[in-house]
Amino acid sequence: MEHENLTLIGMPASGKSTVGVILAKVIGYDFIDTDLLIQNRTGKKLRDIIASEGIDRFLEIENEVCREVTGNRCVIATGGSAVYGAEGMEHLKSLGKVIYLETAFHVLERRLRNIRRRGVVIREGQTLLDLYAERSPLYLKYADIVIHESYGDSESVVQKIIEAAGV
Repeated sequence: MEHENLTLIGMPASGKSTVGVILAKVIGYDFIDTDLLIQNRTGKKLRDIIASEGIDRFLEIENEVCREVTGNRCVIATGGSAVYGAEGMEHLKSLGKVIYLETAFHVLERRLRNIRRRGVVIREGQTLLDLYAERSPLYLKYADIVIHESYGDSESVVQKIIEAAGV
């Protein structure tokens, strides 16, 4: 296999960045966070992009950034809304395995106290439960591997990923 990347997808607060950094250290891969790439490209925080340019423009930028990711032997943490960008997700799938960190709704609800401050893509009038219901099928659509992470600590989630991905 030419590319050996592992891309993490899932809801905001599912642990993609936290687990991704630890996973990269443990298996000796580089770490890429697409949210940070977006912030570097625009010079703005995610929530400020959403506030000033709107959700649709933010999703366009996110899709562009995901389409342009390159690397080999990288752990790539995506933003929770990356699955709205078909081109970006197909590109990430072409670079290696996509791993969905599936989290129970009640766990997310507890973790996501201030959803707007985090720069989460959520439309006016939409609840966290609406978002969860809308995105879950997309995460499953793109996932090569599903890891249930609701009750494990980061290290146990990393172990599950290593075993499931065979790295």
